[in-house]
Amino acid sequence: MSRLLDKIDTPADLKRLTLPELSTLAGEVREEIIRVVSKTGGHLASSLGVVELTIAMYYVFDLPHDKVIWDVGHQTYAHKLLTGRRDSFRTLRQYGGVSGFLKRQESPYDFFGAGHASTSLSAMLGMAVARDKKGDDEKIIACIGDGSLTGGLAFEALNQGTDVAKNIMVVLNANEMAISPSVGELSNYLNQLISAPYYNRLKNEIEQAVQKIPSIGLRMVDATHRLEDALKHLITPGGIFEDFGYRYFGPVDGHDLDSLVRIFTNIKYIKDPILLHVLTTKGKGYRPAEENPVAFHGPGAFEIATGRPIAPKKSLSYSSLFGEALIKLAEQDGDIIAITAAMASGTGLTAFAKKFPDRFFDVGIAEGHALTFAAGAAARGLKPVVAIYSTFLQRGIDQIIHDICLQSLPVVIAVDRAGLVGEDGPTHHGVFDISLLRSIPNLIIMQPKDGRELPGLLALALSHAGPAVLRYPRGETGLQKIDETIAPIELGKSELIRDGRDGEIWAIGGMVGIAEEAADLLKLRGREFGVVNARFIKPLDRDRLLGAARSGKKIVTLSEDALAGGFGSAVWECLDEAGMGDAILLRIGIQDQFVQHGSISRLREDCGLTPEAVAEKIEKSMNIGS
Repeated sequence: MSRLLDKIDTPADLKRLTLPELSTLAGEVREEIIRVVSKTGGHLASSLGVVELTIAMYYVFDLPHDKVIWDVGHQTYAHKLLTGRRDSFRTLRQYGGVSGFLKRQESPYDFFGAGHASTSLSAMLGMAVARDKKGDDEKIIACIGDGSLTGGLAFEALNQGTDVAKNIMVVLNANEMAISPSVGELSNYLNQLISAPYYNRLKNEIEQAVQKIPSIGLRMVDATHRLEDALKHLITPGGIFEDFGYRYFGPVDGHDLDSLVRIFTNIKYIKDPILLHVLTTKGKGYRPAEENPVAFHGPGAFEIATGRPIAPKKSLSYSSLFGEALIKLAEQDGDIIAITAAMASGTGLTAFAKKFPDRFFDVGIAEGHALTFAAGAAARGLKPVVAIYSTFLQRGIDQIIHDICLQSLPVVIAVDRAGLVGEDGPTHHGVFDISLLRSIPNLIIMQPKDGRELPGLLALALSHAGPAVLRYPRGETGLQKIDETIAPIELGKSELIRDGRDGEIWAIGGMVGIAEEAADLLKLRGREFGVVNARFIKPLDRDRLLGAARSGKKIVTLSEDALAGGFGSAVWECLDEAGMGDAILLRIGIQDQFVQHGSISRLREDCGLTPEAVAEKIEKSMNIGS
């Protein structure tokens, strides 16, 4: 049986459908999202929540003339299905396939790339200014969730005001807020009234006429504005947006296609800046996701009938291990607190939050604030641990420099998802944090080679008198439980795993295992290379490193981070400062590129970080004597 979805190649095709057919299409889109994500994994709950909203917007507005900017981008699966990627959608998040986020290179309908939160409003204003400078007339719409609106960048855009551009619209997708039926009905009636074209035409005509009345005209217009505002503020939560210069409409049921189409049609031609408040349900239409939207925020492959994961985790993840280790250490030290920026589950802090609710703080999508908040707590004697994904830590570099490291405050920054993360792609790979952090004074940076080392390094970080960064990857540790006792690892001490007459491979994190396999391959070729688990990027184990270099051994650095300013650069600088800049050194890492999405194993092949590729590079460098 043919589907309506199979006839939709562009948003323009939606305009041929009736409203009942749009409702049928919404069901087909939802089924396709569930079917594909059940196989590929991905961001399910958020995408299911905006199906009707997406269809209604694309039905009423004229894409690609009008521009829709989605915040974050992980709720855009319906958008992708309606903009020419229906047939390729099965490749979602797979190597060479459709991105899980917005990507300008992928489609002319991806008007602004996004993988991080809170960017849409700033982009909307910038695009509107460019539109006006060019004399164009398209409507520019930013779709932002209530979670993303907690980000400081969104408020900076709101604070810029609406004087810079008109003919813009913000669609606020709120999936956390409840509203009583009576208030909702009254609000809906008022919205239909004040958004109706005849109302706005009459309003403008009356205002123009009244303004001409001597002495009292302007005062009468101002009074009518205050009356409209008072009515809206009485029954809607839109006052704050009105204060920022937006005409507020809502809340509107985000799953009622008729209402959505009606209100979008009514407000389409209003030139004033508009904010439409839409209420949606995460995971809408798929019961397991509706009942547990956190688990289905970014699930792996799962059984559609039950929602159970197809490949359940066999061991503790690094995030979970970190969370358990922090609980153990917090049981012994009441000054330890945990902080996250809207990622309690993702960073493994859910159990900590339950056990120590008064010592856990979720600040929302506000990484910069989280870090300065931690600095303030440290300044008064607490031991804050801030858990942030590497890719999101990029937003807090100023706070790390100015508020934490300049004052040498004992804040522990737990950098989750360090290294390649796989299918989430270039917006989420954690390959820049070493390069960004390594130059900051007073900061130590460390990484365990496996799960067994993580608790000991966390204990060291918490006992350290200054700021400390503990980075660790995404994935499983192979451990079923944490050790009963946690002993701190000595600061700045590497671990010699094996010796070798020809050289040493200095590796960090998961690359230590790769280094061992590469050394095995080199041994088959008659080359004996030792392997060193560096553990510390800053400070390096200077004595061991210089000793190896003085003996004439070739030094190879191996890390899953950017070569520019990364771990390999730290080793070279150490040698150079010791007057050994001519030491034989080979740096292996990620070249000057943004790594695309795909499985970690495939991406390591592309980056030359497999045991075979590492051994080949070392062998080649030995043959040319460099």
